[in-house]
Amino acid sequence: MLMIIQTYGTMLLKAMGHTLLLCLLSLVFASVIGMIFGLMNVGHNRALNFIGTVYVDAVRGVPLIVLAYFIYFGIPTAIQQGLGIMSFRLSPLQAGTIALSMNCGAYMAEIVRAGIQSVDRGQMEAGRSLGLSYGAGMALIVVPQAVRTMIPSIINQFIITLKDTSILSVIGFPELTNVGKTVMGNTFKPLQAWAIVGIMYLIVITILSKVSKQIERRVNRGR
Repeated sequence: MLMIIQTYGTMLLKAMGHTLLLCLLSLVFASVIGMIFGLMNVGHNRALNFIGTVYVDAVRGVPLIVLAYFIYFGIPTAIQQGLGIMSFRLSPLQAGTIALSMNCGAYMAEIVRAGIQSVDRGQMEAGRSLGLSYGAGMALIVVPQAVRTMIPSIINQFIITLKDTSILSVIGFPELTNVGKTVMGNTFKPLQAWAIVGIMYLIVITILSKVSKQIERRVNRGR
């Protein structure tokens, strides 16, 4: 195991950096997606409710690996054949970010919906009685309170998304699991190679879990 660390340690650390980059990018875009569709699901417009529900149910109902294949192979093929843009391609990072963002965004939408619905309805009614519009009341009163409730769930979703990045090794993105396959193939030591990869995931996820618990305690104390 020490020989693998000495020889491939830099490569594995770089792969972990790629994994974290993909995870962070996906979480940023997923937060935007989740906020949009989450607000759609708690609004009073039935058409928007329907769109939000369809998106969440459709994306959550499709395995991430299928979504990744569809975006990486299907969309470029459709554009090349349909529009004749033969040079159109998506890099593994682009396709992976889109797939993870869509997948994570569907779950974030449910987190946002649950967070907003956890705020007492009287808060919005009080804001409306003071002359605030529905949008202003939501932005200034409801959402800030809901965010405090959502933070632990968002961090937990970040951890889940971090683990989901391993699925994107199927489209060639050089994240930790993909590089782990390379190390195993070069060394013919699957036990040691995967043990190192597993420990690296464990260290990062344990740190994030501890951070999540600390934030949750502070949020609970602040209520």
